[in-house]
Amino acid sequence: MLTRRAALIGAAGLAATPLVIKAAQGEEIMDTSMAPPADLSSLKRIKHKLVKPPFVHAHEQIAPAEPRIVEFEMQIVEKEMQISDDAYLQAMTFNGSVPGPMMVVHEGDYVELTLYNSPNNMMQHNIDFHSATGALGGGSLTLVNPGEKTTLRWKATRPGTFVYHCAPGGPMIPWHVVSGMAGAVMVLPRKGLTDHNGKPISYDRVYYIGENDFYVPKDENGEYKRFADVGDSYSDTLEVMNGLIPSHVVFNGRVGALTGDNALTAVQGERVLFVHSQANRDSRPHLIGGHGDLVWEAGKFNNIPDRDLETWFIRGGSAGAALYEFLQPGVYAYVNHNLIEAVNLGATAHVLVEGKWNNDLMEQVVAPTEYNAAHEGKTALP
Repeated sequence: MLTRRAALIGAAGLAATPLVIKAAQGEEIMDTSMAPPADLSSLKRIKHKLVKPPFVHAHEQIAPAEPRIVEFEMQIVEKEMQISDDAYLQAMTFNGSVPGPMMVVHEGDYVELTLYNSPNNMMQHNIDFHSATGALGGGSLTLVNPGEKTTLRWKATRPGTFVYHCAPGGPMIPWHVVSGMAGAVMVLPRKGLTDHNGKPISYDRVYYIGENDFYVPKDENGEYKRFADVGDSYSDTLEVMNGLIPSHVVFNGRVGALTGDNALTAVQGERVLFVHSQANRDSRPHLIGGHGDLVWEAGKFNNIPDRDLETWFIRGGSAGAALYEFLQPGVYAYVNHNLIEAVNLGATAHVLVEGKWNNDLMEQVVAPTEYNAAHEGKTALP
């Protein structure tokens, strides 16, 4: 008897058929078993436990002289997630969060990831690291069925922030990505970050903001549909996806994920590094009330950072980084400055900053008060 899971895996296989056909000529599906193994026995191994965004696992900003093998484990979880008060998503996730957790290593280190596809899942999955070299970013070496695991090791040769995402082949690729399967890697220079003059600079906090566009179908009454499982959601979601108009554009998995009780925090005088990824669509981060003191818009730390930006640009399929020192206390709004997407669709976060107000930077000279309307506009241009 053909189960739903088998049918879906078969559909994924059919979707990937063009890649399989090309494999003999273009080697898009790789067999690397004949290559001699790399001898890394002299390198130290360290292991990091991944944490749920917007937080990032503990790490050094300046690395020791010798490269290390940095081990991570990650579980693929398919589950229903509430993405707004009235909408649910049959999500596919790395480690149960949207976005997937951010990994931090240093240039020259080796990332060794063990990826588990839970036997409770329905779909094949893999992982494509934009930061890795060869084999479709590791995607053609990590395709796992439910109940399987795999371990991939790759060398971090380029410093910067990079996207990773699931890419199991054909139309499965965009569906898995817009269902939540994307995250980020930050590869720090071994000596840490430097400013526009090449001087060392550090951050007091780092927050990872993963932006997602979701495509939740509606029923004949205009209500968002809710599905029994991820497979049940595919055909209706595909129809909405192909219209290219998202139902939700959110930070970290749902409307309000980084506001209210979940708002980000900082202290006046702290320098905060914001890492922002968007695996599918362009975005334009803006910190209302602040700036990008130093911005690696394309996310690559070998490049000189831009300075004093009001809004910066994140290309679809990339991650960028911006550093800001908070000079005033209060509430800051970190938004996608397509304000329709920020206000109406959900792409807004808040940063609550503790400290003492500085009237030299901004002062309310006259509080709102009534005035004599007879004098209104007497000095204004017609």
